[in-house]
Amino acid sequence: FPPKKAATAPRIPPTRLALHHFDVTYSLQLRDQWPSVRAGLLCEQKYGALLNNFSAVRHVAQELELLNATDFVSPAPKKEAGRGDGVSPEGSGEGRTAARAEMVTRAETSPPLRASIRSNIRCYTFPRGDITRFRPARPDTLGLLDYYLMDAASLLPVLALNVQPDDFVLDLCAAPGGKTLALLQTGICGHLAANDVSISRTKRLYQILHSYVPREIRETVRVTSYDGRDWGQLEGGTFHKVLVDVPCTTDRHSVMEQDNNIFHRRRTKERQMLPMLQLQLLMAGILATKPGGEVVYSTCSLSPLQNEHVIERAVEVAETQYNISVQVEDLSHFRTLFQDTFSFFSDCRLGELVLPHLTANFGPMYFCKLRRM
Repeated sequence: FPPKKAATAPRIPPTRLALHHFDVTYSLQLRDQWPSVRAGLLCEQKYGALLNNFSAVRHVAQELELLNATDFVSPAPKKEAGRGDGVSPEGSGEGRTAARAEMVTRAETSPPLRASIRSNIRCYTFPRGDITRFRPARPDTLGLLDYYLMDAASLLPVLALNVQPDDFVLDLCAAPGGKTLALLQTGICGHLAANDVSISRTKRLYQILHSYVPREIRETVRVTSYDGRDWGQLEGGTFHKVLVDVPCTTDRHSVMEQDNNIFHRRRTKERQMLPMLQLQLLMAGILATKPGGEVVYSTCSLSPLQNEHVIERAVEVAETQYNISVQVEDLSHFRTLFQDTFSFFSDCRLGELVLPHLTANFGPMYFCKLRRM
C-alpha cells in the first residue's frame, strides 16, 4: 500500500516562509552579497551600548574602553573635519557655545551632520569581528540604568535627524523606545512627542523612560497612543523634526523568531498591506512638519518595496495631492563617517541601507531624510 498522505498540508514555520521569501527577492536585489547578508541575518545580532547621560554611574565609558569597545559616534566629526578643525563637545561651556555657533554658521556649507554628531549621543560598540557581549545594564543610586543595549544601526536615523537646540521633535512610531531615549540623550529637544498606536508597546516605552530618565525630564515628554496615520490632521505643520520609524517585515526577527512573526499565514494580508501603511505614516510625518522641517523615514528591512519605493511614492503624493514640495536629502557622507562600524549597501537609490555582515552584524537598517520645502 502507498503511504497515507496527511489530510492537511504540513505547517511550514513562518521563519522558513520568511527565509524562502527573502531568498527569492533579496538574491535579485543584493546579488552576490546576499549569501553573506543571509548568514548575518541567521546569526546572533550585534549590539551597541547607548550611554545614559542621565545616569550617575561613573566610569562607564572607561570600563567599556578597557574591554576594547569604542564610541562609534564621537570619532565621526574628526573624519568629516579631516583637518582637525572640529571643536570637542567636552570642555568649557564657552567652548560648547562657540562650537554651537560654528555649527550654525557651517550648516549651510557642509553636510548637515556636524551638529548631530555633537549632540551628546555616545554609543559603544566592539570592533569588527569581535563578538563580545555587553554585561547587563546596572542602576545608579536613583535606579537609573547606565546604558541601553540596542542595534547600534538604530541610532543612524536619530543622528540623521540632526536635532538642533529647541527643536520640536515628533517620534511618530516610538515604541519600544530606543530611538526616543536616544533623542532625549541629545539634551537639546525643545519639546519631544512620542507616539505609538499600540497601547501595550506604549507601556514598554513608559518602562524604558522610567528606567533611564529622571522624573523631571520624563514629564516633559508627551507620550500618546494615536494612530500615527492621523497625525497630520491632529497637529499639522508643528514640528521641526519628525522621525517615522515604521512597522515593517523586521527581517531579522522574521527569520529567527516564531512568535509575533509577520510571515505567519494568518498575517499574510497585513504583510501585503505594509507598504501602504508605511506610505500613510510617512505622509502623516511630512504633514506634521513645518515648512523647512525635516523627516527621517526608517525601517529594519532590506526590501526596496518598503524603503525606496515608499519614499518615491510619498514625494509624488505630497506634490500631487497636497501641493507640498519634498526634497530627498543626500546622506552618502554617513557611509564615510561610519564605514568602520557598519556595512553599507552601495547601490541604494535613495537613502542609506546598513547590511548585516558576520563581522559587523548590525541591521538591517534603512533610513532616508526628507525636507519639506
